[in-house]
Amino acid sequence: MWPLYAAGFTTAFGAHAIAANLGGASSDAVTSLLTLGLLLALYDGAEVLLKPVFGTIADRVGARPVLLFGLIGFAVASGIYVLVDQTSWLWLARLGQGAAASAFSPAASTLVARLNPSAKHGRAFGSYGFYKSIGYTAGPLLGGAIVWLGGFRLLFGVMTVLAIAVAIWAVAIVPVVPPLPRTRQTVLDLARRIADPQFLRPTVALAAATAALSVGVGFLPVTGAGDGLGTIATGAAVSLLAATAAIVQPRAGRALDAGRLSTRTGIAVGLGLASAGFVCATLPGVASLLIAAALIGAGTGVITPLGFAALAASTPPERLGQTMGTAELGRELGDAGGPLLVAAVATAAVLDAGYLALAALLALVLVIGWTRK
Repeated sequence: MWPLYAAGFTTAFGAHAIAANLGGASSDAVTSLLTLGLLLALYDGAEVLLKPVFGTIADRVGARPVLLFGLIGFAVASGIYVLVDQTSWLWLARLGQGAAASAFSPAASTLVARLNPSAKHGRAFGSYGFYKSIGYTAGPLLGGAIVWLGGFRLLFGVMTVLAIAVAIWAVAIVPVVPPLPRTRQTVLDLARRIADPQFLRPTVALAAATAALSVGVGFLPVTGAGDGLGTIATGAAVSLLAATAAIVQPRAGRALDAGRLSTRTGIAVGLGLASAGFVCATLPGVASLLIAAALIGAGTGVITPLGFAALAASTPPERLGQTMGTAELGRELGDAGGPLLVAAVATAAVLDAGYLALAALLALVLVIGWTRK
């Protein structure tokens, strides 16, 4: 399992280490906010388009080959910029990284499910989410330190070595998991599976959790600055959010496996905590900001392993790759949609109104999806 956890760390670190430091790049690399936005969108855009595709391929040829293909592709894409070190190649390298992550991310999730019995899915996905959260948390800090030491060329070099090391580790440790026989699936069959509440409810919950996490990380510092708080206080709030999410995930997974927590109850509680967190974010003061961060982190930390465990439990083993890839697509849409919703409402009114709009949306998902049989 450890190489799979390392793969989760790699995709999270790769996404945030570069994204958090692009704005501080030289004027040759980022010439405008539009350029910055396009560079940020390349990675996520590739994931939105390709994750379901690679998930389906993993079902057809096996998840392990897709995992290795993605890690090697990530190393190649990162190595291109190391060798060329020209601004124009940054676009290609970033696009290649996103495409490669689209392959090994759903493949790793599929292997987590295939290599663990259903009774241990909560613990397995909790641990996988923990190391992915570590990548999200460490990415901006470590990435900034590496860029300070040697620029983007060194950062891409570190990612090249990291991806190669994880690929070698996976070759040595991860067993071959052959694809399972599958019945023929039409487009109508796929549509029915996606519309099935057993798929739709966990996926929507995962998208909501990702939206909450993205908004918390991106906008809580803005709120803190508006209240007159310094960068230390606002940075502590974001760190608290990320750390809480990382710590809660394996604990929620173990509680699910032990029967102390059901999927329905756990996800409902997680949505409620995240919604309450954004209500707290509208209150002034550093205490409210820290409470909001802790509630949002705890809510997303509960939802994530339980959502993936629910998907794995309701999916035929031969379709796990397709399910995980499509669920990851839902998470990417939440990652983009949450900040867009809050920003749009904040532009028309104030930021607190954006928080309340997202809190209401999370509460709506809770009421519609997780309080009715």
